[in-house]
Order: sequence, then C-alpha cells, then structure tokens
Amino acid sequence: MSDTTETPSAGPAAADRPALRADCADCFGLCCAALPFAASTDFAISKDAGEPCRNLRADFRCGIHSRLREEGFPGCTVYDCFGAGQKVSQLTFEGRDWRRHPGTAAEMFAVFPVMRHLHELLWYLTEALALSAARPVHGALREALRETERLTLGSASELRELDVAAHRDRVNQLLLRTSELVRARIPGKKKNRRGADLIGADLRGADLRGANLRGARLIAANLTRADLTAADLIGADFRDAELSAADLRGAVFLTQAQLNAAKGDSATRLPPSLTRPAHW
Repeated sequence: MSDTTETPSAGPAAADRPALRADCADCFGLCCAALPFAASTDFAISKDAGEPCRNLRADFRCGIHSRLREEGFPGCTVYDCFGAGQKVSQLTFEGRDWRRHPGTAAEMFAVFPVMRHLHELLWYLTEALALSAARPVHGALREALRETERLTLGSASELRELDVAAHRDRVNQLLLRTSELVRARIPGKKKNRRGADLIGADLRGADLRGANLRGARLIAANLTRADLTAADLIGADFRDAELSAADLRGAVFLTQAQLNAAKGDSATRLPPSLTRPAHW
C-alpha cells in the first residue's frame, strides 16, 4: 500500500453500537415468523410471511440454532436485523408477544421489516459519522441520524404508514457523498464496479482500494488477498465469496451479514466493529 494512502478508521463510535446488534433474548422470534423464505441452498424448507418456522420453540428460541448450517439453514446464520427485533418486541409493542397476544401478530410482523430498514440506516449513519473523511457532511449526517432514530420511536401504526423507501433515498444521498469523500483519499484511479456482475470472478490479489462495489454481485468470487481499503461495499452480495487473507479493515459500509455470508480465514483483516464468523 502506498505511504500516501490513508486507511479509513471506523473509530470508537462505529465499534460501539449495542442497540444496533441483534439481541435474540429480547425478541419474539420475529425474523423466524414475520419473514418468508423459499426452499433453496439457503433454507431447507419454504414458509410464508407470518408463518412461524417449524424450528421456532415456544420460548422464541431456535431449536436447531447450534446446527443451522448442518440442517440446511445457512440463510438464518447470515440474516441480521440490526437490533430491530428487540426494539419492535420491547419498545413498539411494550413486551406483548404475539403468542400470548395474538391480536398483535399481523401488525407486529408488518412493522418488523420497516424497523429493520431503519436500523440498517442507523448502522450506516453511525459508521459515516465515525469517518474523518466525511467531516464536511457530519452535520447533515447527524441530522439524518436523529430523524431516523425519531422514526424508530413511532407507534406501530406510524411505522406501518411510513414511506421507508423515500426516507432511504434521502439518507442514501448522504451515504453516497460519504463514500465519495472517503474514496477520494485513495490516490490514483479507482475502479467503478457498482452493480457489476462479478459472480465467480477471479479477483485474487486485486487492488480494489477505493473501488465502488455498491450492489456488486460477488457471489462465489475469489477475493483472496484482495485489498478493499476504502471500497464502498454497501449492498454487495458476498455469498460464498472467498475472503481469505483479504484486507477489509478500511472497507466502507461493510456489515456483519455480508461477512457471515462469505468465506474467510484467520488472516482476513476486519474492521473493529465486526467479528470473525464462527464458520471461517
């Protein structure tokens, strides 16, 4: 890496986001009941939205949690609600679960995906505020963070009526600007592979510093030893991507779910806000 390259730092604000991390102990198994999934390599069975998974126990715990991958449910190990589950369960519905209060089920299941979108935005906004390169837009980012947090505190009916797509679009403009400011600090020409089809691509040792990989399909791509410093990874699909010895320390908008979907090893370098998946 060039001596003139500044590695973006996630900083303490990004590393300390307990409210934006899933706490299944305080959730009513919402991801296991509210969301649909189809039989595939990710899920052994199909189920409709609002239908509790057959593996969901009466105490809202997963009956096969310790062996999800072995039982054909790797998709469950990848999913991340960013803390939306416990907020809907304990704040929006004040601890009233959908089993003892069945009248809440339909509304709770409808609110959960909205809250999940908002909490994902909170994750990205918190990270953006920890990036020194984004200082020119920190004021706007803080305002967006406050507004997004305010929306998460709304009533169930307010959340159901929220135009979350419009709010995401507004926030995304700030996240795009943040990405531009961070990537501009990487010298030289940066690769723009936004939305690119890179399924199975051989990217071993690739210099992807400052690259725009937003929404790129990197399914089963080989990124062994690749340098993704300051690369924008928001929405990139890393399912079965090989990240062994890759440098992700300064990657922008990387999430735990993306790591969980990928493959890596002890040499993969990660941002301080994320953890090495157990299956690596």
